Amino acid sequence: PLYTKMTTAATEYDEIISTGPNGETAVHADTLALTEAEINQIRAGGYKAAICMHYGGNDWSTSQVAGLKDAFEILGIEVVAVTDADFSAEQQVADLETVMALNPDIIVSIPTDAVATADAYKRVSEAGIKLVFMDNVAAGMTAGKDYVSAVSADNYGNGIIAAELIGEALNGEGTVGTVFYDTDFFVTNQRYDAFKATMAEKFPGIEIVTEQGFLNEGTCDIQGDAIMTQYPDIDAIFAHWDIPCEGVLSSVRSAGKTTKLATIDLGNNIALEIASGNVLGLGAQRPYDQGVAEAMCAAYSILGKEAPAYVAVAALRVDQENILEAYEEVYYVPAPDWLVEAAGK
Repeated sequence: PLYTKMTTAATEYDEIISTGPNGETAVHADTLALTEAEINQIRAGGYKAAICMHYGGNDWSTSQVAGLKDAFEILGIEVVAVTDADFSAEQQVADLETVMALNPDIIVSIPTDAVATADAYKRVSEAGIKLVFMDNVAAGMTAGKDYVSAVSADNYGNGIIAAELIGEALNGEGTVGTVFYDTDFFVTNQRYDAFKATMAEKFPGIEIVTEQGFLNEGTCDIQGDAIMTQYPDIDAIFAHWDIPCEGVLSSVRSAGKTTKLATIDLGNNIALEIASGNVLGLGAQRPYDQGVAEAMCAAYSILGKEAPAYVAVAALRVDQENILEAYEEVYYVPAPDWLVEAAGK
């Protein structure tokens, strides 16, 4: 099925709402395609690739790397390293230097900090390595010149979905709090802008009464506790992605409330909470598909084909009704037994 996906461009696909880091129009990932002859040409080249992640400890990163590895295997490209910077720009700079010593033809990476890592990525580009960015682009770099392409999810679309889930659940009236990533990161900025804009435009009867910023995704019970203390009767909370949502859900439970929650990213823990009815739902990224698209953009570059400056995969609305189908669509594996049982199906 993956080979077919890589060799057959889709003729119908969902609209992408997001634009790229420099305002580029998004090209749908499903329009990328390689012929069998092109795949065989790449297979004969003996190419090597490395993957330099910002963080590897969540379901999104795991699925992204899986998509990359599976696509590179089809292309006959050896993956010589996968690194995890643990959200440290300094570590990522060191990772890039270490990986460059392995002489890869391709590096796929997501910058932890677009400015602090920029010089390191420029050295990658200057070394003639095909550089494909996921989600974020290093500062001062130009597509087609300094890097091949940037591949992301439709983060703006996912932000819209999260707002609509809350707006519909509240019937357009009530109070909302947000728990947001308080740093300048392109993709999270897009989803947060979309959430707030959609609330203002579609649900004017809903007021965002508090916005709580965080830097550590694993301690968002702190922000959740603050909201529940200051606004014990708040109707709903939006959390920037699944792991912060887990912390907020813990706070809601500790307060003995049934505040409605929505988020972005279909992690396993939040999938269980959606199936169980404890979280309304989310806008899902498709990290496996994103990894495949990144590998294909690298292949385009090897072949001398022009890759789009900005590629995106479609947003996916996930709620209790479609959780099992959505899980399979995102992860390319059958919904696990624990999720089927929680969904009561």
